[in-house]
Amino acid sequence: MRQIIEMSEREYFAYVGKRPGIFVGTASSFHQLTAFLTGYDQHAIRHGGQGLTGWHEWLVTRRGRNCAHAWPGQVLHIALPEGWNNITDLLPGDETRAIEVLFQLLDEFAAEREARPDARNSD
Repeated sequence: MRQIIEMSEREYFAYVGKRPGIFVGTASSFHQLTAFLTGYDQHAIRHGGQGLTGWHEWLVTRRGRNCAHAWPGQVLHIALPEGWNNITDLLPGDETRAIEVLFQLLDEFAAEREARPDARNSD
């Protein structure tokens, strides 16, 4: 019999961040991880959860400026302030840095959301 483990979104993001290859087939693809998280977001919202609602706005506030990029681009601006050429073809060191920063930011975002008195449990 399979046991289902309950975890908060914050715990789930940390789990994915520690084992990204399980979820996207490769441990070092920022682009594939952002696609996975976009799917997670849409599924959560469709089933009554919060998903990543407010994530883009949080990143813009965190960064202190807006641009035309969606949230993956906002994360890259924070992780790679010197810039990048192609989100689907980052240099190996940039890829590693972007993934590390992505999950650090997700942890901070989820922690702040959990701390709000009006936060809903989307599990």
